[in-house]
Parts: sequence; structure tokens; C-alpha cells
Amino acid sequence: MAEEIRKSTRPNNRKEPVLKRPHVASAALAFAACSLAWSAPSHANALDQFKAFVASTKAASGEFTQRVARQDKGSMQLSKESSGSFQFARPGKFIWTYRKPYEQVLQSDGQKLYIYDRDLNQVTVRKLSGALGSSPAAILFGSNDLEKEFTLKEGGTRDGIAWLQATPKSRDTTFESIGIGLRDGAPAAMELRDSFGQVTLLSFTRFEKNPPMPDNQYRFVVPKGADVLEQ
Repeated sequence: MAEEIRKSTRPNNRKEPVLKRPHVASAALAFAACSLAWSAPSHANALDQFKAFVASTKAASGEFTQRVARQDKGSMQLSKESSGSFQFARPGKFIWTYRKPYEQVLQSDGQKLYIYDRDLNQVTVRKLSGALGSSPAAILFGSNDLEKEFTLKEGGTRDGIAWLQATPKSRDTTFESIGIGLRDGAPAAMELRDSFGQVTLLSFTRFEKNPPMPDNQYRFVVPKGADVLEQ
């Protein structure tokens, strides 16, 4: 999700600590079940639940846990875990904050994308246009016309979660497939598989639908003394 955007915007000459690669939603994208009940009944298939969620949710907030796993000798090995919070308002406005194991913020005001590394005190800025596209971020943060960018089909049920498989129509993405798990009409998990054999798993908790937010919620303010890199 946000990780694909982050990859495409990271400067090539940037010297970055190894741990600063959280792979948002592509390792333990096991979204824990959300605590809120939505309009779609729990027995509805994944596509119907997802469409009801998108139609009724203009904004949301919550917390996430993200795990990254890699294929190693025939089995998946957990490599990284991170956690934080998120909030979004369609289309294209969001704040995705990593708090552990280090602090990093991905924020969009609908026009520009800001990536802030707190320990480096550095902000990378680029136009949001084209940054979402068929990336995992478009599923939560983009417009309601998801079928324009993805081919959607039912993915069966596992552990009480109905899965929807989303395959990007564009080849300009590192992700081969995206699984969206739903329970009681809300996203409960995501599973992102990329072309390098890596899987990102996300779990969401404390999910709140259409919370009240101030008008300037998504306006990014450059931290004092931070280096700003325009792309």
C-alpha cells in the first residue's frame, strides 16, 4: 500500500538505515477484525461487503500492525514488523504514521505526497498525481472507482474472513496481487504479494468510520530545520 508509494519516491542518493524499510502492508497484512459493524451483513460475499464499505466510507481512522515475510527454502520467514496509525479522506488525502520500530510519516493533502523521516529530519515531496494508480494505497485512499484500476474476484473464506482478490490492471506496479479480507462489512486484513516473492500482511484495529476531522487535517507542515527534497 503506502510502501509502494514510498519506494517510488525515495531518492536514489539517500543513505538510509536498513531498518527504514517497513514494507507497509506486504508482510503481515493480516488485518485484525475491525471492531465496528457496517451495513453489509457478515454472510455477504467479499465483493458485496467491499462495495458497501467503499460506498459508505468517505473517511476513516485506526491503527495498524504490519509484518513482512519472504520466501525462504519453501517457507515464509517473518523478517520485519512495524506498527502505527492511519487516517484518510477520499479521494487521495491520508496520513500513514509509523511509530515502531522508528518514526516515519507518509502524508497527502490530495495534491502532493510528503514522506517525513523523523530521525533524518528529512522530507521528500512529490506530486500525488500518478502516485496512487493501481498501488495498494488506492484501495483505501483513492476514488470509489476501484474496478477501473483492478480486476476483482472472490477469494474464498479463511478463519471467518471473506477474501477479495484485486489484481492491478497496470503493469507499472511491483505488486502482483492484493488480497483484501473483510468481516462484518469492513476491511479486516490485507495481503500484498510482490514480484520478488515478498508478502506484506497488515492488520487494522480501532477502525472508525467517518470520524469528525478539522478542515486542515491533511495540510502538511514542514518540521523546523528539516531538509526538503522536491521530486
